[in-house]
Amino acid sequence: MIDDKIIKLASDTKNYGLKNYFTHHSNSKNHICGDKIKIQLVAKKEKIISMRYETESCIICQASASILSKKINTFSIKSLKKDYLILKNSNNNIKLPEKFKPFKDLLKKNSNRVECVVLPFKALIKALGKKI
Repeated sequence: MIDDKIIKLASDTKNYGLKNYFTHHSNSKNHICGDKIKIQLVAKKEKIISMRYETESCIICQASASILSKKINTFSIKSLKKDYLILKNSNNNIKLPEKFKPFKDLLKKNSNRVECVVLPFKALIKALGKKI
């Protein structure tokens, strides 16, 4: 059963829907379950200003994209790859930085859905021309 908190996160659609205003964009697909995401970013120098997204995905991925789009300005372009690896390799025994708290809450009851949680990060890294 899906937690009410996850439903609330996924239903926050403030940054949902693509627009024709972006500096970077990308698509990513989770080859395990078929989730898809499209993102558009506005970035200046080493800072990401905003993120918009659309998904054809499970509620876990939708919630993750919503969280990332709201917290995007807490992540620097330089540290994205490191941040992605921290989250991807996390488990309940690792103390995550505060900026990952909402993602940890997603993983707490869905530890087997890590790929769903990190898919928005993969798309973000891809949009910026980085390799994972």
